[in-house]
Amino acid sequence: MLAAVLVAGVVASCTIGQLAISPADVARSLLNAVGIRAHVDPIDDATLWAVRFPRTAMALVVGAALAVAGAVMQAVFANPLAEPGVVGVSSGAALGAAAAIVLGLTAAGEWTVALLAFAGGILATTVVYLTSRSSGRTEVVTLLLTGIAVNAFASAGLAFLLFAGTQSSREQVVFWQLGTIAGSRWPEVLVVAIVLAAGLAAALLMSRRLDLLALGERNARYLGVNVERLRVVAIVAVALLTGAAVAFCGIISFVGLVVPHVIRMAIGPSHRALIVASAIGGGALLVVADLIARTVVPAADLPIGMLTSLVGGPFFFALLWRQRRSSGGWA
Repeated sequence: MLAAVLVAGVVASCTIGQLAISPADVARSLLNAVGIRAHVDPIDDATLWAVRFPRTAMALVVGAALAVAGAVMQAVFANPLAEPGVVGVSSGAALGAAAAIVLGLTAAGEWTVALLAFAGGILATTVVYLTSRSSGRTEVVTLLLTGIAVNAFASAGLAFLLFAGTQSSREQVVFWQLGTIAGSRWPEVLVVAIVLAAGLAAALLMSRRLDLLALGERNARYLGVNVERLRVVAIVAVALLTGAAVAFCGIISFVGLVVPHVIRMAIGPSHRALIVASAIGGGALLVVADLIARTVVPAADLPIGMLTSLVGGPFFFALLWRQRRSSGGWA
């Protein structure tokens, strides 16, 4: 079902827009790309390869990356309400991007904001881990509390940069925080896709040990799991996946929280199946969300992060309400 939704979403994303393109023309354009001659309007072909295809591909890989990161984070914290931002990667990335925009840094050209956002996310996660580590071990509660502190510090730094910046830089920072996939290019898609492939492979290799970790840290250790090493590898994977996604598209909320949670309710807690299904579901969700963001208001492109928060918040609350009511938690 998820694969069918993903395919339907990709087809709709490539065909629907201000310039309507038929599925047949999309197929012809793809055939031309692999060397099979097929007639397609040059304007349609250029639109597909310069705008539609890279944007759809970016939505797919970013959604998959955030969902996989959320599934791994929920396993590490043994809490279905955990999400990648807990370890400070999102707030750190926002601070890095804001610093690049407000200070006018251009050392890496057009990639400067993305590189500093990625570096900020990785640095924040590193600080959270090193600060919470004591006597060669880290505790989940300590990680959570340290993450809250680092998130608060990054938010204060972001507020200071907004205060010190110009009106133009403030608008850029705010728009970046809202999240958008508009203007995605193939080199950026390739970077996120490579990180996604590495992170997905690492998550699948960890899946059996994550299943054992779900039994509790003590039981996992008795069964031969090096819990500390597993936690380090998992946090590094989450930081890379989330950092790469956030660096190019800004903060996109609720994908890493809602998708793994819903899929776990549907197929169970086995992490190998959960991680694969989360990748497909996250890609499908963001492809559909991006399609809605650029078509729901004529001649406008809504920030996708705003849309996912607007829809994801009430939807997640409804899931919690339904779960609590079915378990008798609420009257």
